[in-house]
Amino acid sequence: PGDKVHRLTNIRKITSGSNTEAASFVDTLYASIIPAGTHLVSSIKVAEAAKVIENTQRDLNIALINELCIIFHKIGIDTEEVLTAAGTKWNFLPFRPGLVGGHCIGVDPYYLTYKAEKMTQEKINVVNSKVLIMGLSFKENCTDLRNTKVVDIINTLKTYHVDIDIYDPWVESPAAEKEYGISLLKEPGKQKYDAIVLAVAHDSFRALGIQEIRKFGKQACVIFDVKYLFPIQENLYRL
Repeated sequence: PGDKVHRLTNIRKITSGSNTEAASFVDTLYASIIPAGTHLVSSIKVAEAAKVIENTQRDLNIALINELCIIFHKIGIDTEEVLTAAGTKWNFLPFRPGLVGGHCIGVDPYYLTYKAEKMTQEKINVVNSKVLIMGLSFKENCTDLRNTKVVDIINTLKTYHVDIDIYDPWVESPAAEKEYGISLLKEPGKQKYDAIVLAVAHDSFRALGIQEIRKFGKQACVIFDVKYLFPIQENLYRL
């Protein structure tokens, strides 16, 4: 839901039913509205198991990359450079680190405490600091807020008594207010921030560019690129 690219009509649908007649009816119904076609399986258990392993694969691979990020950081090499090099091989799966959100999977953003500690290394007082979070939806270029992991970032930063603003051009403010009690900025830039968290990889953020995003911050502002939107550079942090 909310994804403008991967829509109901262009994703092949797995179908089944509690018996042969029901399965045939369901398959025919979906086939009538989905040009991408259907894949009829022998039982509901098979259909649900297929969805489970799809989600498990994504969860495990992103979790693995997150763990590797920590290792790469400790040995002083850039994760994106490593992943780009590995991606030259035909059999490499191009997963990137980040938060695993959505209604299918729930994984805590366990390295946010580490990121908060990075602010102290930049001599920024975390308590009462002003932070801009860019992105609230559960994935890029999408309006869907259900089970977004960005809320975990917000809640974690609140434990440090941080003053937080949130900006997401894809999300309607009434929806954020209703779902999470969050008020969204219409646009950032009216005040300067101590830190900026790039939490969702919206194309509009990438198009805006890192230099324009830096203008939202103070001179010593640190930027945490959770979703690897930009190449690593001075005062841009990621695992």
